[in-house]
Amino acid sequence: MKFKNVLLASDFDGTLKNDDGVITDDVKSAISDFMAEGGLFTVCTGRIYQGFHLYSPEYINAPVLLGNGAMAYDYKNEKIIFNDALGEECYSSVNEVLKTFPDISIEFYNFDTVCAINLNDFSEQHFTSQGIDFKIIEKCEDAPLPWTKVMIAAHGHSKEVQYILEKHTEINFLRTTGDYVEILKKGVDKGTGLLKLAKALGCEPKDTYAAGDGYNDVEMLVASAGGFVPENGSQEALGVAKYITRSNNDGCIAHAIEILNNIY
Repeated sequence: MKFKNVLLASDFDGTLKNDDGVITDDVKSAISDFMAEGGLFTVCTGRIYQGFHLYSPEYINAPVLLGNGAMAYDYKNEKIIFNDALGEECYSSVNEVLKTFPDISIEFYNFDTVCAINLNDFSEQHFTSQGIDFKIIEKCEDAPLPWTKVMIAAHGHSKEVQYILEKHTEINFLRTTGDYVEILKKGVDKGTGLLKLAKALGCEPKDTYAAGDGYNDVEMLVASAGGFVPENGSQEALGVAKYITRSNNDGCIAHAIEILNNIY
């Protein structure tokens, strides 16, 4: 049981899965060996409860971190461990975005009810691709609180939306060069979520590890005792990596567990 109270959290797409969206048998075997030695393995993803359908006890034996660290959910026991969600403090930022861009599509993710304002093709595809049921609302105050996260489909207006959100210190948002801008509760990111989950599980920070490939994994990689990044990861993630592993197409997580075997 050399990995007792050792936690390894991995990003899903681009890290745990290969580019074909598959968790390969060699990775599953490595995770199984890690868990057999007492290790705790989980996923940390930007997806929320309604959009994560890939839980399996074959390769996850700890609560899953959802909403980029906002929520930890125990799928085995169907229990929320924590949900650091947004409340009314988000109204001001969302309404300013809507005032500036009246037709912009905004998605609100409550644990039970997902809502959208100004549903467009991008948001509809976002929901349907993840099998998420949703309802249309007219103003943000109609969406049930709290919100694990809010996503703004800022296609063509991403920089302007982020400029607006920078003025709102009551919330956090993920800076991006992409089209979706994500709002989280102030102080929430994958790093804070990882350490909060580790504490809940009785794992020391020195025994808490993370693997990820994207810009939204940086806080998690930095917060961990050792950040594993696949060699084909983003420059942002590679820039803070403690360990660079084989690519996600060649067993990134299996390689990370090989390194942990040498450490422990």
